[in-house]
Amino acid sequence: MTEKHEETNQALVKAQGFWQKYQKPVLIVVTAIVVVLGGWFGYNEYILKPKEEKAADALFKAQEYFAMDSSKLVLDGDGQSKGVLYVLKNYSGTKAANLCNYYAGVSYLKLGDFNNAVKYLKDFTTDAKQVQLMAYGCLGDAYAELNKKEEAVESYKKAAHTFEKDESNSAEYLFRAALLQESAGKTKEALDLYKELKEKFPRTEKGFQADKYIYRLSIEKN
Repeated sequence: MTEKHEETNQALVKAQGFWQKYQKPVLIVVTAIVVVLGGWFGYNEYILKPKEEKAADALFKAQEYFAMDSSKLVLDGDGQSKGVLYVLKNYSGTKAANLCNYYAGVSYLKLGDFNNAVKYLKDFTTDAKQVQLMAYGCLGDAYAELNKKEEAVESYKKAAHTFEKDESNSAEYLFRAALLQESAGKTKEALDLYKELKEKFPRTEKGFQADKYIYRLSIEKN
């Protein structure tokens, strides 16, 4: 028993010695962690959360105009309610502002302002794959209108590969990528894309059309 008590006492003495030596840096680290966690909670609860709610409220009417295809009202509002450009300026960093990049990009695309369409669509990201698919596709359209074929092809390919369960839209954007490659004189790349289209999406409209393009380019290639 005595030996065990001695061992216990020695361990306790060592522990006390360690604490006396390192208590200051340990307390500094612990305090820093508490401050960081408290700050993070406070920021989320009292700054970010109200900001998100205000941004969502400001976006509500613009979403209705987007569904109505009223692009200018989506961007600038109607005088009483705000547009997405206001939300982007005043509520940056919120989920609503991120969504506004999509609404703004698509609206500018419809209005023929392709540079602004690219600007906003490039800044949009989402975990909702079907929406991301459409964003990449619209970005490809904007690049194509600006005659930036390489960028357009890459965006179309991203659209086609983002959510392949949406076979119709995936096939459509893969088809557009192939057409652009063909128009740029890149026969091999175009042929590969048409073959991918036929293989992956044979039951879609563009999948049915792929055979004639594959046949024509195969003849030209040979």
